[in-house]
Amino acid sequence: MIFIYFIAFAATVGATFAFMFKMMTSTLADFNKPIKRTKVPAPHPEMEGVKYGEELLVFTPESDDDDEGDGDIPIYTGENI
Repeated sequence: MIFIYFIAFAATVGATFAFMFKMMTSTLADFNKPIKRTKVPAPHPEMEGVKYGEELLVFTPESDDDDEGDGDIPIYTGENI
C-alpha cells in the first residue's frame, strides 16, 4: 500500500513539474514575440477636424442676482394659520 502511495505521489509531482515547465516555456515565448500594434479607429464623422485634447463644451453658469436673501423655500413661522 505504501509503495502504491509513493508511485502516485511521484506521478503527481512529475506531472506538476512537467505542466509548470510547459507553461513557463510558452509564457516566455509569448514575451519574446513582437508587440502587435493596434490601429486607432477613424473618428466619428462629426469629429473630423477636432484635435486631440481640444475642449468641446464649455459651461459657465450665470449668477442669479434676483435672490433677495429670503431663500427659495418659504419658512413656516407659525403665524397666519
